[in-house]
Amino acid sequence: MSSKGIKRGAAATLAIALAVMSGCSSGKSDNGNAANPGGSGSTSFNLWLGWSATINNDSLVQKYWKEKEPGVAVQLEATQGDAITALNLRLNTDGFKDAAVFSRSETVKNAMNRSKKILSLEQYFDMPDKYPGLAAIPKQYLERMKDKDGHIWSIPTWFDQNPNDPWPGWASLAWTVRTDVVEKAGMKVDDLATLEGVETFLRKAAEQKDAAGNSLLPMSFLMDTNDTAGWNDENAILTAFGVSTSGTGVDKKGDDFVFTFDDPQYKAAYQWMSKMYREKLVDPEVVTDKKERYKEKNKSGRVALNVGSFFNIDASLWETLDGPTEPGWYYQVIPYPKVAGVEKVGINQVVNPYPGHDVYISKNTKNLDAILKFFDYTLQAKPEMQQVINEGPAGLYWDWIDQPLGKWKYIDDNYKQARNSGDQAQKAKVTPELYMISSYSNKWYPWWNVGDVEKKGALKTASFTEEVGKMGAVRQAHSYDLVVAKQGGVWEKYAPELENIRKEYRAKLIMAKDDAQFEENWNAFRDALEKRAHWSEMKAEWMETYQADIQANGEF
Repeated sequence: MSSKGIKRGAAATLAIALAVMSGCSSGKSDNGNAANPGGSGSTSFNLWLGWSATINNDSLVQKYWKEKEPGVAVQLEATQGDAITALNLRLNTDGFKDAAVFSRSETVKNAMNRSKKILSLEQYFDMPDKYPGLAAIPKQYLERMKDKDGHIWSIPTWFDQNPNDPWPGWASLAWTVRTDVVEKAGMKVDDLATLEGVETFLRKAAEQKDAAGNSLLPMSFLMDTNDTAGWNDENAILTAFGVSTSGTGVDKKGDDFVFTFDDPQYKAAYQWMSKMYREKLVDPEVVTDKKERYKEKNKSGRVALNVGSFFNIDASLWETLDGPTEPGWYYQVIPYPKVAGVEKVGINQVVNPYPGHDVYISKNTKNLDAILKFFDYTLQAKPEMQQVINEGPAGLYWDWIDQPLGKWKYIDDNYKQARNSGDQAQKAKVTPELYMISSYSNKWYPWWNVGDVEKKGALKTASFTEEVGKMGAVRQAHSYDLVVAKQGGVWEKYAPELENIRKEYRAKLIMAKDDAQFEENWNAFRDALEKRAHWSEMKAEWMETYQADIQANGEF
């Protein structure tokens, strides 16, 4: 499972009373598309992926789609470079040919709608005889997708089939320590239960050497240039300090909404990071290291404690081992250390069953039948569908070991070898890995039920995520987690600048040479939020949007 799946986990009992959607199953919608325009009987279409990928349109899974189920040839095309730039370029020229799938985003949605080059699709979700898979999509997801005229402009995918009994998601934002280093420091893992205990450990770790004789880096994390305010390694530290970073970066404390950047503990967390950096207890290259360099330091055993997503450490460091033969074997997630004055850890992951991706259909397509037939197939409400879409049906390249919805294993050695080779070109020969065009279920999740692991370390990842999910930083979704930016509003306009400011000042705050410079950088950060990102206006608009949303959809 790629780490993408982590950020799109599922979610909680939704106490929302939503009306059952009434879709028109025939005739024309206001944008003029007939219920069955063009492409009658077509059996192929082009699907543009809103992300970069290695494509091989002769893959075994695509061959199955074409020759067996659902009898549709899907020609994939990946995005080169920045997805939003590529999207705007296409929409400003000829548009995309047939269908496009993107991660759910208001920016994408607004660009698609403004282009006037896509079909409205609401009638196809109300045709259970012809499209039972589309009709099975939980109605509350569809209801929230309607515009003011009742139109739905995309097919939602990658959602929980059972919003009232959701899959809890891949929780991975944690403090992950090397137990061998803890032991050599003369300490126990329980000694790291407080922030003071962690600091003691870091100072002792700094005195140790790796196998090559280099001093250990006591603590590290990945400052990825592509991360976001809601998903970055520093958030695991903010979590311990009681700061919530999930959803839209807003949490409710009592009757008040608190935005991540306004929480006083946000400053306290960065003060601690800066103090650790000045004391050389954090990797001095943390601000500049690229992902590959960060992974290499972990692989060679240089790092004693990592903070952030354990997937960034690189799960292959333990998944490829059968015992304590390399440093990767000793990684272990630990509870967020207790920070003085903090009663409750922050929330870093909201369990959200709502769709994570959207499929848009060009109004100029000649292949509508094929598109609808294909997504009706991928969205069947069966617990195993993400596995079926990713790897083909049971009995072809994989099968159940004991019983359906139990443990599974690959049964085709050639498929398995290419699939797990780590070589993107080899993997692309067998599967395009499009689990995100299906849906998922808590009744059975494939990557928690792998039955024939070759290495014992392969079982650690699911164990880690299960432990992290119980540490108090993951909660069910509320209405305020799903607030979307007002089209053409200040949030949409200034959100990119808000991200620029966060990334610019996190480095300055961590690298401050002393307390005085930290304070100076902090004040500059607050000033930039207001002057460059219009922070007060953004928050006022968010509150206005939230109030309008709960009036329309109810609060949960």
